[in-house]
Amino acid sequence: MKKKLLALLLGLTLCLSLAACGGDTAGDSNADDAGTEDGGDTAGTVTLTVAASPTPHAEILEQCVPILAEQGIELVVNEYSDYVVPNTAVEDGDEDANFFQHLPYLEEFNETRGTHLVSVAGVHIEPMGIYAGQTASLEDLPDGAVIAIPNDATNEGRALLLLESQGLITLDDSSNLTATPNNIVDNPKNLEFQELEAATIPSVLADVDLAIINSNYALGADLNPTTDALAIESSDSPYVNVLVVKEGNENNEAVQALVEALHSDTIRDFITESYGGAVVPAF
Repeated sequence: MKKKLLALLLGLTLCLSLAACGGDTAGDSNADDAGTEDGGDTAGTVTLTVAASPTPHAEILEQCVPILAEQGIELVVNEYSDYVVPNTAVEDGDEDANFFQHLPYLEEFNETRGTHLVSVAGVHIEPMGIYAGQTASLEDLPDGAVIAIPNDATNEGRALLLLESQGLITLDDSSNLTATPNNIVDNPKNLEFQELEAATIPSVLADVDLAIINSNYALGADLNPTTDALAIESSDSPYVNVLVVKEGNENNEAVQALVEALHSDTIRDFITESYGGAVVPAF
């Protein structure tokens, strides 16, 4: 009788042990469905890291932090000041997503770098503008004037298209989004171009006649594209800024929760009220 009772107790202990192990495994699996497990005190909390330009991308993302927190998602925004590392960080798995670039730049980056990045949502448009440096207006632009433009493929073409729209140059193909100065076929004012990293252009504004600046960097330099620019892209610009992840992570639950937050009325109102037309919702 004692042997039977001992066997029964041993069997019961084994069953309880297996059940406990099975419960832990299921919990881990459910946590992984939405992102990387936070490892904190709150069970089920996940962390989503996003690389972003400081203005306006990081500012917009910060408005999403409390929205995602209600869903058990900790949104961590890491700021970068360049246009390369945010993409390589997502490709390498150091960041879950990024928010800093428009679609033509993303497509060109994938093509030239061999990365596997995809857009999951369009969020806003930042119209590119022409800003006065040593020359106060487009009408006063002298012969041989120096103009600073971004040196990355898509933003350089974008800048040249903006100059063409103002009648300052003519390109061989006005549909070419990756045009360079070599594509200029008519330059009546003999304009010279300083091709610089986009982030550095505001700092050289006083040294050139004109500068063409991306709105995020203009805003960071206390320039408002709608009031300070001599000319600005039209509202039908194709350069929508997008949330980007590595291919295969598009349906991650935390990423999709961020997409929903970015497309909310809260974010629309924030963009409209905060930037005075310098940043325009694209949803």
